[in-house]
Amino acid sequence: MPKEHLIDVQPIRNKQQLSDMKWALKRHCNERDYILFLIGINTGLRVSDLLKLETDHIKKIKKKTRKEFLVREGKTKKERMINITSIYNEILAYAETVESIWLFPSRKGDKPISKIQAYRQLQKAGNFAGIDSIGTHTMRKTFGYWFYKQTKDVAMLQDILNHSTPRITLTYIGINKEEKDNILDTFSI
Repeated sequence: MPKEHLIDVQPIRNKQQLSDMKWALKRHCNERDYILFLIGINTGLRVSDLLKLETDHIKKIKKKTRKEFLVREGKTKKERMINITSIYNEILAYAETVESIWLFPSRKGDKPISKIQAYRQLQKAGNFAGIDSIGTHTMRKTFGYWFYKQTKDVAMLQDILNHSTPRITLTYIGINKEEKDNILDTFSI
């Protein structure tokens, strides 16, 4: 079982740490792991759904303004349109180099990497980047955190993440605790 279940996995809340994590993935892991992280932090997909992506999901996107594809989420069984417009060119360049049907292939290429392997690579990059509390959920939580910070739209984020209540969403991305801590840091009577 990944140690992720033993640690409190948090979103990456600092832009410099995000840059450091991307650098560490490129430098100390590989392009596959970097692209996995890039899609994860820009879509909020669960790692289990990320690992099921095929190169055709990317290669078959029509030449239109919005770059998106449909997935059926494993946990919820709901269909979700995944918009990768802002990162499409980088992902397409990678997808065109992959010699497997899987976007994130194992060494043999006949299957995707495992959740454990994805976890190990994120941990390795996190160690190089000096970031604690990294796990596969870090990508989804980071997406949620930055989406909320930029839009303040908890209802839309709740819908994207398929959570049942706004409270669950805010707790999941660590906003409730962060905001409470920030207020309590300066609170005085």
